[in-house]
Amino acid sequence: MRRIGLVVNPIAGMGGRVGLKGTDGKVAQARDRGAEPRAPERARAALDALADAGATVEILTYGDPMGEREARAAGFDPGVVGEPAAPETTAEDTRAAVEAIVERGVDLLLFVGGDGTAVDVAETLEALEADVPVLGVPAGVKVYSSVFAVRPRAAGRIAATFEETVTGEVNDVDEDAYREAEVSTQLRAIATTPKAERRQPSKQLGGGTVETLAEGFAEDVSPDVTYVLGPGSTVGAVKTALGFDGTPLGVDVWRDGEVLVADGGESEILSALGDRNVVVVSPIGGQGFIFGRGNQQLSPAVLRAADVEVVASRAKLDDLDALRVDTGDPELDEQLRGWRRARVGRYERRLVRVV
Repeated sequence: MRRIGLVVNPIAGMGGRVGLKGTDGKVAQARDRGAEPRAPERARAALDALADAGATVEILTYGDPMGEREARAAGFDPGVVGEPAAPETTAEDTRAAVEAIVERGVDLLLFVGGDGTAVDVAETLEALEADVPVLGVPAGVKVYSSVFAVRPRAAGRIAATFEETVTGEVNDVDEDAYREAEVSTQLRAIATTPKAERRQPSKQLGGGTVETLAEGFAEDVSPDVTYVLGPGSTVGAVKTALGFDGTPLGVDVWRDGEVLVADGGESEILSALGDRNVVVVSPIGGQGFIFGRGNQQLSPAVLRAADVEVVASRAKLDDLDALRVDTGDPELDEQLRGWRRARVGRYERRLVRVV
């Protein structure tokens, strides 16, 4: 029997879809913008996959909303080792849950959240001097660490089947600096994590020039098309070529020479869409995600109303085995998978596989 600890950070990722680029210190603001909890459904997807794997598993978790409800909904009868101090959970609740679970002994600690949650988990284990493997179910806005599965269901399958472990990086970004377009990852911890193909690599920063690519894109724009331009330096070069200073880490909407939305959330983007829409994105270097990491404003509703154009330097694509999607909508993810042409130069395009 495999004994798995489960810790859910219920507020993780709430700021993404409403354009806050993170939830640290922004929960009330996210709620005011209409944000809904994202982590519980991500936890449930992972647990459903864990149950479907058919392994004999015992779950230890914390009381609602930190895992008990999702475990029971997936068909498990979890051992509940404690309760959060208040309905609005904090990092201290995460740390307390990890400590209570680890004291009872587990083969794997499965946590649901983003990089901030990963830091809380890893630092607690380090303080306890506990070498327990950890695996993240991606639910945060920023997921730069290499202890996460590529998607929630992948996390469930890995939890059920892994045999070996490796070391993984736990990285984090200052969210206030991130909102001001400054991206600098900091290595916060090293953790033991399952060895698996469906675990994501660490986010790599940096890249080459993309001016020619951006110029080619600008030459091809149509006046009757609404362009939804995602975050990142590559798409940022496209924004510059279109003649405006875009939001480096946000989503901007542009049509026929006019910026309709700057740094928009899901509702603002949807309101600005026209009859023909194109979402423009570039994959995250080293990971390959085009949706589901840092651009949750590009929600399933937005994506269903638009075509998708991928732009990337040759060097970035050379370092990737495939592009990845994790929109939170399995049906849409399946529709987005397959072969796609990515613009890599003024005229050149390359076939890339989306998985």
